[in-house]
Amino acid sequence: MSRADHAPFVPGRWGAGHRARAAGATQPDRPGSSRAVTRTLSEDPLGGTVRRTVLPSGLRVLTEAIPAMRSVSFGIWVAVGSRDETGPQSGAAHFLEHLLFKGTRKRTALDISAEIEAVGGETNAFTTKEYTCYYARVLDEDLPLAIDVMCDLVADSLLEPADVETERGVILEEIAMHDDEPGDEVHDLFTRAVYGEHPLGRLISGTEETVTAMTRRQIQDFYRRRYVAPEIVIAAAGNLDHATVVKLVRQALRGTPLDTASASPAAPRPNRPAVRTKSATTLVESKETEQAHVILGCPGIDRLDERRFALGVLNNVLGGGMSSRLFQEIRERRGLAYSVYSYASQYADSGVFAVYAGCAPGKLDEVLELTRAELRRVATDGLTEAEVARGKGMSKGSFVLGLEDNGSRMSRLAKGELLYGDLAPVDELLSRVDAVTVADVNTLAAELLSRPMSLAVVGPFDRGDFAGA
Repeated sequence: MSRADHAPFVPGRWGAGHRARAAGATQPDRPGSSRAVTRTLSEDPLGGTVRRTVLPSGLRVLTEAIPAMRSVSFGIWVAVGSRDETGPQSGAAHFLEHLLFKGTRKRTALDISAEIEAVGGETNAFTTKEYTCYYARVLDEDLPLAIDVMCDLVADSLLEPADVETERGVILEEIAMHDDEPGDEVHDLFTRAVYGEHPLGRLISGTEETVTAMTRRQIQDFYRRRYVAPEIVIAAAGNLDHATVVKLVRQALRGTPLDTASASPAAPRPNRPAVRTKSATTLVESKETEQAHVILGCPGIDRLDERRFALGVLNNVLGGGMSSRLFQEIRERRGLAYSVYSYASQYADSGVFAVYAGCAPGKLDEVLELTRAELRRVATDGLTEAEVARGKGMSKGSFVLGLEDNGSRMSRLAKGELLYGDLAPVDELLSRVDAVTVADVNTLAAELLSRPMSLAVVGPFDRGDFAGA
């Protein structure tokens, strides 16, 4: 199992009303009706035909048929993550992610893993702040098996008391291992600096205290309240037939808690009211490490903000690759850090923009000074036309190249539906990037990079070492 949170920028939805333009709809989209409703969303020249079916329960099934492939990626995405937990529940979504692989009424934990591995397939899962994903990748001929196994474990897990205790120990070890990775820990520290006690500021895994205190009843209640059909999107990409996938999903879910009465699909998480962030602050985790890990950043924009395409370009030029300003100045010219990059994390109602660097403790002051100077320079002077052109090329190239495997295509289907309620055609997304102007990027840079910056540091320091930060 794995946890996920911050990620590289990926362009989002084209805009409201895209579904009204979807080609080949078989009938009006009437979610919550007594029968399944299927539509053809697109026939992308870079891929295959994308279809979407809303089951009577409100559960959605999206597929992309790519006949040239001999494999299929199949995922079950649930619109619940760590931000949906109360304080005492902190870590429940991640705990549950582990437990669903431990056995159902039909299968033991060994059965779940052995059946997929026997055909050379693989399964895994991850939890983020806003959703949880369970996925499998198999040969096309083994897709019926993958659907049956994955639907079974997500819909009908037993959560046996003995398994709860076993996985509690596993998760506590995972938390301890995470604490031994300062390069990971600094990201959590920075998130806490920005969001404080808001759920977005908490650890996805929970803490040793919350995981130790969590009961089976709490996890079971969380499971049955949050894992409901309208909040679930099933996505698959590869050599498949949409109607067959829908039929197999319905068969696999029959008689489970996800086989429910008619309901409408849940809408994407709203982006208002915006999350209130903390005033700029400095957090230091004192550890005797050989390398200092630092993040300098500020609140950013949410994932529906129209400026997200300009943000992707800005991020690429500032710290998104080996040709970026920060990499060239701090690593290539001065050799002060092995790793330095910028990133943007975007949520429904908030976001952050930050710069990470890992360097020798004695070089941290200089790295911070150079980073701040570069941020001020870009905020004041902006980027050049050539830099913006390069940043746009990076955005388009990384987006399209990221769709070269069916796992990425499966994720695109699910995230479009779950996070945006829409699936934008690839060409339209590329057009949105092309439409970004130098003025768009520089206006955003002037606003964003002038905001007060929070600082998170993990290394052999104390807070007093950054009193003037």
